[in-house]
Amino acid sequence: MVSDFWTPEFNITHRPDGTILMANADPLMGYLPTLADYLDKWAADTPDTIFLGCRDEQGQWETITYAEALHQTRCVASALLALGLCADRPLVILSKNSLAHAVMGLACLYVGIPYAPVSPAYSLLSQDHKKLKDIAQLLLPGAVFADDGAAFAPAILAAFPSECQVINVTPGQPNALQYKDLLNYDPKGADAARAAICADDVVKYLFTSGSTGAPKAVINTNGMICAMQAMVRDCYRYLEKEPPVVLDWAPWNHTAAGNKVFYLALTNGGSYYIDHGRPVPGQIDQTLRNLNEIACTWYFNVPIGWDLLVPELERDADLAATFFSKLGMMFYAGAGLSQQTWDRLQAIARKTTGRDVLLATSLGATETAPFALACTQIQDKSGNVGVPARGLSMKLVPHGGTLELRLKGPSITPGYYKNLEKTAEAFDEEGYYCMGDALRPADPEDLTQGFFFDGRLAENFKLSTGTWVSVGALRTSLVNTMQGLVRDVVIVGENRPELGALLLLSQTGKSLSPTERDQRIAALLSDAAQRATGSASRVTRATVLPQEPSFDRGEVTEKGSLNQRAMRRAHEQIIEALYRGAGEVYLAKL
Repeated sequence: MVSDFWTPEFNITHRPDGTILMANADPLMGYLPTLADYLDKWAADTPDTIFLGCRDEQGQWETITYAEALHQTRCVASALLALGLCADRPLVILSKNSLAHAVMGLACLYVGIPYAPVSPAYSLLSQDHKKLKDIAQLLLPGAVFADDGAAFAPAILAAFPSECQVINVTPGQPNALQYKDLLNYDPKGADAARAAICADDVVKYLFTSGSTGAPKAVINTNGMICAMQAMVRDCYRYLEKEPPVVLDWAPWNHTAAGNKVFYLALTNGGSYYIDHGRPVPGQIDQTLRNLNEIACTWYFNVPIGWDLLVPELERDADLAATFFSKLGMMFYAGAGLSQQTWDRLQAIARKTTGRDVLLATSLGATETAPFALACTQIQDKSGNVGVPARGLSMKLVPHGGTLELRLKGPSITPGYYKNLEKTAEAFDEEGYYCMGDALRPADPEDLTQGFFFDGRLAENFKLSTGTWVSVGALRTSLVNTMQGLVRDVVIVGENRPELGALLLLSQTGKSLSPTERDQRIAALLSDAAQRATGSASRVTRATVLPQEPSFDRGEVTEKGSLNQRAMRRAHEQIIEALYRGAGEVYLAKL
């Protein structure tokens, strides 16, 4: 009988300089060489299984089976080839998740046309379209797809040359082709190109969020994505018992949704339902409606999404019953999950099912496709990112009192498109990709117990005493300390004797009267400072940021995560006032 999760064994080597090498003792199992092979396989084996689903404008589910997906993919691929798209003339996709977006991407990978799903925020939220212009100049695309012709028209006009073919689902742009017309092309026009694709062919270019620098085009090949999905199947073995069913809102321009979750469904013959809800007040109702109808075997969300879902699961027993009826695991990503939300989720799961349901996270990057480390052991607190996947070699290098994470294996990107300098910088002398993340072992005497994220190396800094501050771990700890009053914090204090914090209030924090809010924050800050073990973990002062972070200034990514360094640069005057004790400052009582 197949167990639900892996039971890995590891080979671990300790070098004299403190470097640690850790790899699964068993080799990675075989897998198909291209994603097109999986589409062909499931269209042949389970043609009537729903592959994709999305609500239409009337709120009804519109679905595409594997057989239908293959037919539409071949038709659109034929059309793109006829337009002259090829390895050197890729497709840029600007749109939100949709059935048309999915088929456009499948058509590209089916015949070896690279494509780049770009954050809609670069088109719809940005005022200057600078990042979109940079992307267009780098890729020199043969066509750009935007489902809403009117909404994306200004961005396309600003960023793309007139000779770049525009493809829309809805009218709104002169000389644009209509997506529906692409579905009328002869599918046989794709056959020759399909026969020629291989594992080394580029599937897509994914742009990094720019949380620690300018976005770069990460090359994603068939081989690395298929290897990554083999790692996922090895880790989450319950996927072999029945095809996965997922409901997901996260954007496909990000590797977690676009690579891990979407191709999780494709490579395992599963069903992917697009959720147009969002984990924000006022938009989560759509998600709740969907979760009442779709019983997932895997559910992915970011911490703020879980924060909003927990009270609904506590309030609605029927929703909880449907939610947990087929669920193999709950997954959180993008940031640390608060301990309060963790405990409440575990309590709901036990109440509803009578057992523990795995609540876990992992660690990866756009450059790792993204699956790299994963935790499948039931934990009593959040944050353990697990151990390296089968097929990967992990190197931990001592760095400023932490362990820097580096990885090597078949799922690692070959580099950045047209950027040899950044590619060379990303790999060490042994060919390991340098993640830029720090880890700390859950148990220094037994590394198989997993690791905790210990911050981005580029975001960490030193106090004036020379003491290193691990920003990621401290940020998570302080958010937990504030008991739901703040949704995020910026840790400050570089080259100063003590730490401070800039607070972003949560909806709960904003709902309190100023007097009650001030009293509670001051008391919690004092309590945390008294319990701190040293200057690198003791925040002695804090202030509330008066405005939301800016996307155009690079303070926040499209995923919603804060760029700590950009935030510190942008708020230097507030930080100076914080250390003078000016304005509304909370000082910890030590």
